[in-house]
Parts: sequence; C-alpha cells; structure tokens
Amino acid sequence: MRKRIYWLLPDLHSAREVMNDLLLARIENSHIHFMAREGVDLSGLHEANLLQASDFVRSAQVGMALGAAVGAAAGVLITFSSLGDALSKPGLVAALAALGAGFGAWSASMIGASIPSRRLRRFEPALARGQILLMADVPARRVNEIEAMLHAKHREGHDEGLEPNVPAFP
Repeated sequence: MRKRIYWLLPDLHSAREVMNDLLLARIENSHIHFMAREGVDLSGLHEANLLQASDFVRSAQVGMALGAAVGAAAGVLITFSSLGDALSKPGLVAALAALGAGFGAWSASMIGASIPSRRLRRFEPALARGQILLMADVPARRVNEIEAMLHAKHREGHDEGLEPNVPAFP
C-alpha cells in the first residue's frame, strides 16, 4: 500500500535536488512524478504521464460501471422479450454486461485522457505561477520518514498533504 505525497517546489534546481534525495532514500524513479505548467523543460526529472495528470483512470472506472449496467439491462430485456426465446442462453446477461463494461471503459477513458485530473485541480494556480509539483508514491510505513527528510532538507518547498488512496494502476 502506497500513499502519494504532494510537495510544491519553487524551481527546477530544487526539483532536481529533491529527485536525487528521494532516489538516495530508495524511492524508485517510477514512483516519483513531477508536473509543471506547459512549456517547462523537465528533462532529467520523471515527468507525470497521462495516468497521473488526467482523469483517464477515474473515467475508465465510471465508464466500466455504467457500461456493465447498461449491458446487463439489455441482456435482461432481450431475455424477457420475444427474441429471448431464440437467444436464450444462461450467460447472455453476463456476456452483454461484460461487453458493455469493456466498451464503456474504453470510450470513457478516451474522454478522460483529455480532462485534467480532479485530484490536481487545486495545484493549477501554483503551477501557473511557475512552481513544480512533486508527486511521490511511497510505502505507507515510510511516509513520516520521507516527509521529515523533505522538511529538513528542502525548506524552499512546501508540503501539500497526502493522497491516502493511490491507484495501483498509475
């Protein structure tokens, strides 16, 4: 289980120092993500990708749930209609629910990929001012240790709290 630490940094130099300190603290590069306003060169840093910066995952989850519900409802309607006699099979409702879930997840995730993450909306003003957002996914047992290290070594940055439920996928 991981928790996401949010930390705002004033510039690229600070971000690179934080990255090095996190790597020395044995936080894997793949669990460290930086985000800045468009046009800022984050070379040398692990930039947040589509999964961290958009509503891709949340949209896919919602689309899957809605698609499964619509597919299951269609399966029930077909089973109890006149077509149901010809198509009646034990797994019809489940099959249509699975097809609906897959289609719903796919279509909704395409929309979600173009929508900025709701979790990160609160950081938009700071990013617009040129600050850099650090998102570090650390093991729950190490959160206090890593936060203490960041507070001690990087007073130029400031703590923006924790995300208690880090999605396993991104």
